[in-house]
Amino acid sequence: MKLKYLHTMVRVLDLEKSMAFYRLLGLEETRRIDSEAGRYTLIFMAPPGDEDCPLELTFNWDGDAGLPSDSRHFGHLAYGTDDIHALCTHLAENGVTINRPPRDGRMAFVRSPDNISIELLQIGDALTPAEPWLSMESSGHW
Repeated sequence: MKLKYLHTMVRVLDLEKSMAFYRLLGLEETRRIDSEAGRYTLIFMAPPGDEDCPLELTFNWDGDAGLPSDSRHFGHLAYGTDDIHALCTHLAENGVTINRPPRDGRMAFVRSPDNISIELLQIGDALTPAEPWLSMESSGHW
């Protein structure tokens, strides 16, 4: 039996705000499905050149009231970057809280507007630890 990765789905409450956040990470919309009958929109976003590993944003037009709260224990999304310091600076300058700063030059965590934990990993060797990240405390949980 052969398996193929298709996507990771997260439910969002504010589609435009969530899309803006994922654009800050460098993801682009690759596909959109609007279902009048189902009253939902599916937005698929992926890093350029990596369209075969999309994130699916599911937006219910009538909100999520009445949906089961089944605590599926979603962990996090993970994205690699070629400069974790620059990406964290970009996110912070755009109002994103860096919950776990890249003190080690290798790993950071942020949260989406829908409280989805996002792990950011330096591709290749860790960068040399640098300020302001080196002395920055963690904020909240990730």
